[in-house]
Amino acid sequence: MDNKKRKRRKAFVALEECVACGCCVKVCPVGALQIMRGIMAQVEIEKCIGCGKCAKECPATVIEIREVEA
Repeated sequence: MDNKKRKRRKAFVALEECVACGCCVKVCPVGALQIMRGIMAQVEIEKCIGCGKCAKECPATVIEIREVEA
């Protein structure tokens, strides 16, 4: 049996660089992103499916898709 841990892709926002424009919120198919206190986008990791649409849409290019342990 294979004991390797499964990897999943998730979005991560560079919070200090986010300008809270909301573009990522509009394109997320599962509603995993929201603008917090009008100053930054935040990812709800449990909902995120790692599709990368938010990262492609972000005009400030501050969203990165990374592999994490499942």
